Amino acid sequence: MPSQLPPGEPAPSDGSLPASALSGLGERPFGVYVHVPFCATRCGYCDFNTYTADELGPAGGFGDWLDALRAELDLGARALAAGGGTVPAAQTVFVGGGTPSLLGAERLAAVLTAIRNSFGLTADAEVTTESNPESTSPEFFADLRAGGYDRVSLGMQSAAAHVLRVLERNHTPGRAAAAAQEARAAGFEHVNLDLIYGTPGESDDDLRASLAAVLDAGVDHVSAYSLIVEDGTAMARKVRRGELPMPDEDVLADRYEIIDSTLSGAGLGWYEVSNWATGESARCAHNLGYWRGGDWWGAGPGAHSHVGGVRWWNVKHPGRYSALLADGRSPAHARELLDDEDRRIERIMLELRVAEGVPTAALTSDGVLAAKEAVADGLLRADALDAGRCALTDRGRLLADAVVQRLL
Repeated sequence: MPSQLPPGEPAPSDGSLPASALSGLGERPFGVYVHVPFCATRCGYCDFNTYTADELGPAGGFGDWLDALRAELDLGARALAAGGGTVPAAQTVFVGGGTPSLLGAERLAAVLTAIRNSFGLTADAEVTTESNPESTSPEFFADLRAGGYDRVSLGMQSAAAHVLRVLERNHTPGRAAAAAQEARAAGFEHVNLDLIYGTPGESDDDLRASLAAVLDAGVDHVSAYSLIVEDGTAMARKVRRGELPMPDEDVLADRYEIIDSTLSGAGLGWYEVSNWATGESARCAHNLGYWRGGDWWGAGPGAHSHVGGVRWWNVKHPGRYSALLADGRSPAHARELLDDEDRRIERIMLELRVAEGVPTAALTSDGVLAAKEAVADGLLRADALDAGRCALTDRGRLLADAVVQRLL
């Protein structure tokens, strides 16, 4: 089952935010994240906040979730307007999960309508939904595009059948690439495919075949994440019993280099450690908002939010989430208020992952010295440091977490 929520101070039942959080609202990027907690089956490696129909029972239907979501979005708009200012229109929307495509295009369009009614959308808003290839079709994509979505992200993971079996993914090899082509045919200019590398039993040739399938699909964005064995998952139990080996760090580094060289050679440049795009317009603006310290309202069971240095997270179970909102209360479980030092540290941790890097102004004097040492060690770019920024080299990307620790 999903891991426990982190501790924090109690969150107000009315969803209100301190005046300090509302100061400057609208000057920072603002997005809306919607968490869809439904999945047809649970993948063995996944520790996201998801539930199958059997786990939820009759009280966990799509309709109850959608009603509660509308109530939370309305609550959010009231909370942001409490400072007397204008509620910022969402510049980005990202519907994730779980498996949003299980809702169908009509309900996904209703989600977007609810966001528009509560927060509003900018004229050029980026609107993304994740989808499982097996719960999509040409008709789904056509209706989704007509419903206002302009970007779709598909979970591919691998093109190798035996790798998908280890991950306990329920789609067939080739379906993800076919779904990407269907999305493009339906008018989606921006389509992402997700890969996972380093799965036990995956070979270099398996990965190369997956990359070839991605490129053949003609997508303009690729995300690639190393396999992490999360506590509490079915995969973690298999590793503990010795049925599967832990991913090898050296192998993961080699696989990352294969991914980067292949995608770069095909015209997809990296703009964040785990993300590649054909150009600036293909980059995921919503995720860039996370990495660059923007504001977002996270709606749905277990969703996390951040506004002006206040972070909070919702209760996880859909039944509890719906019950709180039906009672007129915020579904927020707890929150934390970040001080200036917390925000500085987070800025370094997140912005360093982006190709442009983080300004040296965010560093202490010791951090600047560490940055110069990192340049000498080939981890940060000398030209960027001369221009007042810390930006990772190719080698630095492989050791990004260690570079962050040095700069802090």
